[in-house]
Amino acid sequence: MSPARPDGARSKAAPTKAATARPKAAAAKAAPKRAAPAKRRRTKPSPEVVARRWATQLERKRPGLVQFVLDRLAETSGRPVWQPRLDPTSELILTILTANSADVNAEVAFGALRDRYPSAPRSEGASLEPRYFPGWGGVGLPELPPPDWPAVESAPIPELTDVIRPGGLANQKAPRIQAALAAVRAGGDGYSLEFLRGKPPLEARDWLAAIPGIGKKTASVVLLFSFGTPLMPVDRHVHRVSSRIGLIPPDADADQAHDYFLAMLRPEQMYEAHVSLISHGRRTCHAQRPDCEHCPVAMRCRYFKRDAQ
Repeated sequence: MSPARPDGARSKAAPTKAATARPKAAAAKAAPKRAAPAKRRRTKPSPEVVARRWATQLERKRPGLVQFVLDRLAETSGRPVWQPRLDPTSELILTILTANSADVNAEVAFGALRDRYPSAPRSEGASLEPRYFPGWGGVGLPELPPPDWPAVESAPIPELTDVIRPGGLANQKAPRIQAALAAVRAGGDGYSLEFLRGKPPLEARDWLAAIPGIGKKTASVVLLFSFGTPLMPVDRHVHRVSSRIGLIPPDADADQAHDYFLAMLRPEQMYEAHVSLISHGRRTCHAQRPDCEHCPVAMRCRYFKRDAQ
């Protein structure tokens, strides 16, 4: 028989599981939780890197596509050769006038600026024959002095709006023209943009694109046509044609397309590519009912043949 336990003596039996669990739980609560390792965020590649990757991939999967397009378009329309068109400031204002308007209407509005705000008397015998340049959608402009830019900048807005009304969207374009002229005057030599001639292409483009209402396309047009700066303007025709062929990704907008073309083209190809693609968009690759039957690049166009190489 086990000896009797004296009254009041405590049992020395082993503690229960519940009793041992409580101190451990308390200790666990007291101990600080270890932070989960932070996930590394992937750095988004720059637009220039994305464009270079696309150009490399395009050449690997569809070799020689760029040169094929330029050569076939040259066979039907000739290979354009660069020549200066207007002085840079006139080119800037004319390009503003073309926004969402037909080139022929922009010509009328620019001619009205020359007539209303002449910078010099028109000399007797001055030729009024329009000079046409490849890639232009109008009939051309005569070689005459530019408008009097100080007078254009200081003109009352209602007056200037009426002058350029034939160009369309005059209420928006009149203040935009004056803002652009003010920026040119403040940043250059009077109303001259000649100081941009020797700048690196992207630096010059960025200077112009910093002017309110001026984007990559307008800046690139001014620099390409005035100085021959190797930049590729992408308007709605160029964007449509290049998207259909597959020169740029199908989801790339016109702003992104500028980066793709800079990565895709050699400097000496920029002018030819712009003029040839924009002309092809006007003549053949229309927005509605494109004339694929007579398209010289149809055999390698993804719009005509989905798996074209």
